[in-house]
This record gives sequence, structure tokens and C-alpha cells, in this order.
Amino acid sequence: MKLVIAIVNHDDSRNLLDRLSRAGFSATVTASAGGYMHLGSATIFCGVDDSDVEEVLAIARESCTSRIQYVTPLPPVMEPGEMHIPTPVEKQMGGAAIFVVDVAHFEKI
Repeated sequence: MKLVIAIVNHDDSRNLLDRLSRAGFSATVTASAGGYMHLGSATIFCGVDDSDVEEVLAIARESCTSRIQYVTPLPPVMEPGEMHIPTPVEKQMGGAAIFVVDVAHFEKI
């Protein structure tokens, strides 16, 4: 048995969960944040048989595509009277970081 841990953009999480559910996989999601600008993400946990790992990874690849988005960074800390006009920057969004780990024991109660 394997535990698939997928860290995905918050905007992609609902689509991924729906697709996993339709394929017959159970998953748990937690809100998370991190990376550049600490944008919202979701961490999805899915326990699967070894033979199902590739199917789960394929669903994640289809559900979590990369895209370019323009975001405005937080202004720097400044002295009173200084002015900063933030300029939007191009940021690659989406995609996923996926970890597959062995599970020594699983029990559903």
C-alpha cells in the first residue's frame, strides 16, 4: 500500500478531489500555504494499493495543470513618507508536488 501526498494550488484542489472520487479513490484534504508569496494551497492525502498509484498520478497530472498568472507582491517595509507602487509579476501557478510513500500498516475503523 502507498500514501500519495499531493500539494496542489487551492484552485485545483476541488477538481482533483472530484476526479479522484469519480475514479473510486478516497482522499482527505487539508489547507496549507507556502512557497513564493505564501499563496493558498491544499495538501491531499490518498491511500491506494501499489497497483493504483499510476492511475492516481495520471488523474493529478490532468487536474493540476500549470498556468501563468499575474500577482502583485506585498509592498516592502518602508519609512514614513516613502512611496512604493507595486508592479504585478508573472508567476507560474498550478501544477503539483507529489510524494509517494510506503505504508507499513493501514487500518480502517
